Amino acid sequence: MGAVVITGASRGIGLELARLFLRDGAEVVLGNRSASKTADALDCKIVPLDVTDPSSIGTFKDALGDLSVSVLINNAGVIGPSRQSSENMDFDGFADVLATNTLGPLRVVQALLPNLRREKASKIVTVSSRMGSMSYAKSDRVAYRASKAAVNKVMQCLATDLLEDGIAAASIHPGWVRTDMGGPDADIDPVDSARGVKAVIDALSIGTTGKFWSYDGSVLDW
Repeated sequence: MGAVVITGASRGIGLELARLFLRDGAEVVLGNRSASKTADALDCKIVPLDVTDPSSIGTFKDALGDLSVSVLINNAGVIGPSRQSSENMDFDGFADVLATNTLGPLRVVQALLPNLRREKASKIVTVSSRMGSMSYAKSDRVAYRASKAAVNKVMQCLATDLLEDGIAAASIHPGWVRTDMGGPDADIDPVDSARGVKAVIDALSIGTTGKFWSYDGSVLDW
């Protein structure tokens, strides 16, 4: 098995996923924008990575070299500005959210495609959100919702384009999680969310590529 690469794993779901894959004996590489004493204590390679910065992604790619990658998990993300309703939008903040949540995962995927192609039956997963589902008609945090809807489409397109390569691609809703982003009143603990997300990743195959999954293993409407 090749390496597992996780972006945005300094805390929360990404950090718990790193722990789970390490317990399985996987080689894990983390791409973190900020330092974390907890992440630094893990037995894995940590490389600085800002998914909005092409030069940072290039440096990250160079650090991986010819490493075979079995699983790429795009976990880095932001909730966006405080002012993001459809009637009162911080447009600069909206652009920043899109740069991180939508363009960032695609930039990372494109950079690491040679590494993913070195491994048979590799997988690309983006931690998305049901808030981006077009079938979920609710309006708050418009920039965040729109960025997740857009990255879901990106993942669907990647699943189509990489089918002949045998590379599976999917979006996963991690639930409403008690993290810095989800807040203290959220439904589930990061450990429980990460366990569910990992189970979905483990079961993902080219036969189930191109779907939008929940951490509980159910398939969500786009």
